[in-house]
Amino acid sequence: MCAVGHRMPAWVAAGFKEYISRMPREAAVELVEVRPEPRPVRPSPAIITKLMAAESKRMLACLPVDCFTVALDEHGKPVTTVELARLLQDWMRTGRDIAFLIGGADGLDQRVKQDAALTLSLSSMTLPHQLVRVLLAEQLYRALSLLRNHPYHRG
Repeated sequence: MCAVGHRMPAWVAAGFKEYISRMPREAAVELVEVRPEPRPVRPSPAIITKLMAAESKRMLACLPVDCFTVALDEHGKPVTTVELARLLQDWMRTGRDIAFLIGGADGLDQRVKQDAALTLSLSSMTLPHQLVRVLLAEQLYRALSLLRNHPYHRG
């Protein structure tokens, strides 16, 4: 998982750690945090685009070679937990690393979304970028629990 943002509030770190610590060894999750670009007080859309491009360049530089990239965006493909579990199962069979990309406060650069193998939406609502990493960690754990017939998922 690669996310723009660092020095998250304690509740974000604790929530993320809680779910990631439950993950089985064969589905270990590593979080790589990318420093956000400093934002001026009232940035123009052109400035925001440049800042997001710089953040995205750093994100892409930290990805494993030949990984399967999944961009998270509110306009991405909506999936249920059951569908996510099926996707995870298929991806895990390939043996490739999976990189989930989480943008900063302004989202992901358009080129990152276009170049990603898949763009998913966790919600049609706009979510705080800090919360996305916790929500994604919980959904990954839930999806794997579903695949293992663990009682955590009671859907």
